[in-house]
Order: sequence, then structure tokens, then C-alpha cells
Amino acid sequence: MKIKEDIRPVTYLKSKAADLLTQINTTHRPVVITQNGAARAVLQDPESYEQMRRAVGLLKLVAQGEADVQAGRTMAADKVLAGLRQMFTPRAVT
Repeated sequence: MKIKEDIRPVTYLKSKAADLLTQINTTHRPVVITQNGAARAVLQDPESYEQMRRAVGLLKLVAQGEADVQAGRTMAADKVLAGLRQMFTPRAVT
């Protein structure tokens, strides 16, 4: 983050919205919008936002997996593979 470029007051957003959108979509860096000196919002380009959402989704899955391991909700790999083979083995039609 480049402090001078990536933190802007809300008045800058009001007067230079188009310029700010160009900056965000060119640099792919989020911009923090401040109001009365406090951070109030973050503007981000759509592609970076989608990448962040996908990354957070993956991290949630990892966290769920870790919680399952901690709680003992696991199964031996050979049992999992045997179950998958059984599910995907064609059955004879009689």
C-alpha cells in the first residue's frame, strides 16, 4: 500500500471519483476512504475482490477441515478410497 495514493478522504472521492476508479482498476490496490480522519470504507476493483472472496472461501474450508481433525471426525484414507471405488464401480444390471 502506498499511503499517499491509497488513503483518501471522502472529499477526494466526491470530487475525483472517476480518477480514483481509474487508479484502483489500474493498480489493483484497494483505497481506504477516510471521514474525519478515520477509515470508513475500502474501494477495490472487481477482479481483486473476487480473488479475495475465493481465497477466503478456501481458507474457510481449511479451517473446517482443521476443526474436523481436532474433533476426531476423520476417516482412514484406505476406507475413503474403498468407499469411492464402491460408489463409482458400475453395477451389473439384472
